[in-house]
Amino acid sequence: MPDKEYDKILIIDFGSQVTKLIARSIRELNVYCEIVTIRKFNKILKNKLKFKGIILSGGPDSVTKHKYFPNVNKSTFQHNIPILGICYGHQLISYLFGGKIKKAKKREFGRTFLHQLNKSDLTNGFFQNKKNVVWMSHSDSVIKIPKGFKAIARSENSSNAILENKKNNIFTCQFHPEVYHTKNGKIILKNFVKVICKCRSNWNNKNKIRQISSYIKTHVGKHKVLCALSGGVDSSVLAFLLNKIIKKNLICVYIDTGFMRMGETREIYNIFKKRFKNNFYYLNKKKIFINALKGVIDPEKKRKIIGKTFINIFEKFTKERKNIRFLAQGTLYPDLIESQSYSGSKTSIIKSHHNVGGLPKKMKLKLVEPFKEMFKDEVRILGKQLGIDKQILLRHPFPGPGLAIRIPGEINEKKIKILQYADSILIKELKKRNIYDKIWQAFTVLIPIKTVGVMGDERTYDYICGIRAVTSVDGMTADYYKFNHKDLSEISTKIVNETNGINRVVYDVTSKPPGTIEWE
Repeated sequence: MPDKEYDKILIIDFGSQVTKLIARSIRELNVYCEIVTIRKFNKILKNKLKFKGIILSGGPDSVTKHKYFPNVNKSTFQHNIPILGICYGHQLISYLFGGKIKKAKKREFGRTFLHQLNKSDLTNGFFQNKKNVVWMSHSDSVIKIPKGFKAIARSENSSNAILENKKNNIFTCQFHPEVYHTKNGKIILKNFVKVICKCRSNWNNKNKIRQISSYIKTHVGKHKVLCALSGGVDSSVLAFLLNKIIKKNLICVYIDTGFMRMGETREIYNIFKKRFKNNFYYLNKKKIFINALKGVIDPEKKRKIIGKTFINIFEKFTKERKNIRFLAQGTLYPDLIESQSYSGSKTSIIKSHHNVGGLPKKMKLKLVEPFKEMFKDEVRILGKQLGIDKQILLRHPFPGPGLAIRIPGEINEKKIKILQYADSILIKELKKRNIYDKIWQAFTVLIPIKTVGVMGDERTYDYICGIRAVTSVDGMTADYYKFNHKDLSEISTKIVNETNGINRVVYDVTSKPPGTIEWE
C-alpha cells in the first residue's frame, strides 16, 4: 500500500471478472484502493491496518452451497467501517446476517430495470423518476432480508436488489454498479467512497508515476531492461516512461511477426528509431512466426506458440548483449484477468494472452509490468502527461499476436495479405467518415468459410470478411457500435470491390459478455 497520507478502500475479490472495474472507478475519484484476497484481507484486519471502507465483490460462487463457499470473518462487521457488498457480496452479507437466499426462478443476466422503493445515501442522484437501468449477472436472489436491513430498490426478478443497514453502515446491491452498462453506476460508488466513507481525493497521476518510478528503480537496480515494443498504446507509453526513468539502461526491441497491419511496421520504425535512436532495435522474424503456426488451428495453441516464440527471440537477443536481466511488457489488467486468476480468487480463465498465459513457465528474463493493475484509459492519461503524441495515444487497441488471432483456423501468407488489405480499408473509411475516435476498437476478421458470389457476371468462391467494431471504456465490457446504415453499407461494398479473395461481408453485433472483443 502507499504511504499513510492516502485514504484507502479495500476491495475483497471473490472472483468476479469485473472486480478491477470497481478499483478503476474508485481511482477515477482520486482515491487509492487495493484489491485483496480473502486470506490477505483477514491478515490486514488482524493487524488493524487503517482503511476507510470495505467492498465485497461479485463472484461465481453461491452461499446456497452446503459444504463450502468463500466467506469473511464475522469480525469484519464489528469495526464500524462502512461496507458495500456487490452481487455475491450482497448475497453473502444477507446470509451472514440471517437473510434467506435461494436460486432464482428466473436468472437475470444483462440489462435490467431497477425501481426505487426508499431513499438512501448510497443512491442519492442515482435514480431518475424512481427507476434506472442496471447490469445484472446472477442466479441466486435474496428472498428474505435480514433483521435490521431495509430494501431500497427492486427489479422484476429481485425484490431486494439494494439493501441498507444504516445503523451498521452496511450497504449491498445485487447488480454491478462498476460496469459501463449500469447507468449512473459510478454515482453508487462515489456516494459510498466520498459520502459514506468520507475519503479525500488525494491519489492522482503524479503519485502513480512516482510510485511506478520507485518500483522500477528498486526492482531493476543498475541492470538493463529490454522493453518489448509493439508500437501499440501500452508498450509505447511504457517505453517513454522507462526512457524517463532509466534512459541509459533501456533497450527497446520491435519484432515484426508478419501479423501486423498494412504499413504498420514502417510507421513504428520511423517513429521510434527517430525517438530512441541507438536504443531501438528492429527484428524481422516473419518466417519464424509463420512457420511456428503451420497447421495450428486451436486459438489457445496459437497464443501459447506466439508467446513462447517472442520469449525465445528476446532471450537469444540478450545472449549477444551484456547485463540484460529484465523484460518490460505493457501488460494491462484485462490481459491478466482473462488469462489467469490475478488475485488468487476463482476467476475463470477466458483466454491466454500471449504476454501472460501464453508465456513459457521457465524464463531467463525477469518480468517488469508496471501497468498490470491498470486499464488502457489510465495508461492513455499517463501517456498524455508524459507528452506522447496523439497519433500513438489514440490508436485502437491491437493484440500482441496481431492478425494471427483474427484468422480463425490455419494461417498462411495469402490469408494474411487478404486480411491486411480489408483491414486497411475499414480503418481508412472510419477515419474518413470521422467515426474512428467514437469507436473503442474496430477490425476485420477473415472467416475460414468460402461462399458463392457473382461479380462481373462471373461466379466467385471466396472468403467471408467479418467486421467487428465496439464501444467500451475499459475493454472489460463492450457493446457493438451502432453504425449509420449508409456508412456500414458503403464500407462493406468497398471491402468486397477492392479486396481480392473476399466476396461477402458480415457485421458482428455481439456484446461482451457473452462474446469477447477479439474472435480468438
